[in-house]
Amino acid sequence: MRRFFNQFLQLEAFAGILLGIVTFVALCLANSPLRSYYQNLLHLTLTVGNTHISFLHCVNDGLMTLFFFLVSLEIKRELIQGELNSASKALLPTLAAIGGMIAPALLYLLINHTHSKYTAGWAIPMATDIAFSLAVLSLLSKQIPHSLKVFLTALAIIDDLGAILIIAIFYTEQIAWIYLVLAFLCLIGLVALNYYSVGRFLPYVLFAIPLWLFILNSGVHATIAGVIIGLSIPLQSTQKLQQALLHRIERQLHPWVAYGILPLFAFTNMNLPFTDIHWETLLHPLPLGIITGLLLGKPCGIVGTSWIVVKAKWAKLPYKTNWQQLHGCALICGIGFTMSLFIANITFLDAQSASLVRLGVLTGSAISGILGYCVLLLNNKRFNNKKVASIVDTATAGGSHCT
Repeated sequence: MRRFFNQFLQLEAFAGILLGIVTFVALCLANSPLRSYYQNLLHLTLTVGNTHISFLHCVNDGLMTLFFFLVSLEIKRELIQGELNSASKALLPTLAAIGGMIAPALLYLLINHTHSKYTAGWAIPMATDIAFSLAVLSLLSKQIPHSLKVFLTALAIIDDLGAILIIAIFYTEQIAWIYLVLAFLCLIGLVALNYYSVGRFLPYVLFAIPLWLFILNSGVHATIAGVIIGLSIPLQSTQKLQQALLHRIERQLHPWVAYGILPLFAFTNMNLPFTDIHWETLLHPLPLGIITGLLLGKPCGIVGTSWIVVKAKWAKLPYKTNWQQLHGCALICGIGFTMSLFIANITFLDAQSASLVRLGVLTGSAISGILGYCVLLLNNKRFNNKKVASIVDTATAGGSHCT
């Protein structure tokens, strides 16, 4: 299981670097003479009967369902076999994640409470992007204790679970109940397959595709179908020598999501022209609320909650981790890229608000990542200096004794 987790960390770290490259390319295209071609690609439309589906819509509502499906598999694995499978392991990252979701939302609402048009975006600064976050940690390589990487991963997974629940509960307006009933019937079929530990994926697909279509037409966001399907995949195998279906799917799907779907999502959702953006734009309540939530709310919520939990002796800090390292990690958790943009796409449909959101997410995430990296780097230098001083003192004392 440790080997599987290390592979997961390496994959996510490289995916975060790739996300950064694709984001930079998208920003360059959006602010270059090729902007019109970039815009045309995003709004390229496929017509099927009376239905018009844009390329952007295919990515956000179609391919991102696979991302949520993978997230659901990861959550289930961590809860049953991974770093969240016991109360002692799960308590600190779970409570820290909750604190790290509540504080940014409150700060956002504090700034936007007089602007009713923007209050619906309170969930945007709540999320942590696991790929970008692990990519920043990977830059420090072996100088970071493994337990801190585990803590960040567990916290980000709980964050994703919270974001999924928020999307399902707060971002569903009109519900077509007949489609939900049909989706529920498909869910019964998936539960039956899970109950009998069916080890082939094809039977699940036969229920999964209609489930996605029914949820798409129900008014609930279609990506929630991916979560439901993921939770139905069995984690136990009926054959001793065969790997569980969940592990097989996760291993095969993860590279496609990390290296394909998420970079494509970043490419299509970083349409941010800088022509109308000035320093004053950052003081607009919408981007300011997001930046404040990510940059201040996330670390304050995570560190503050962790401090209460540790002082109350409900849990301990991750092994070989000090408070400065935890603070650096909490700052890095302010990188809210993927899930923040996804929630923003559901919340704000007009072009002006969408641009302001992208500006807030990009600025808040970038500053959080840089500050978190600097805090961890300074901690490592301080530790190394103390270690060198200790060695010098020991050698000096030894030399004096020999004299």
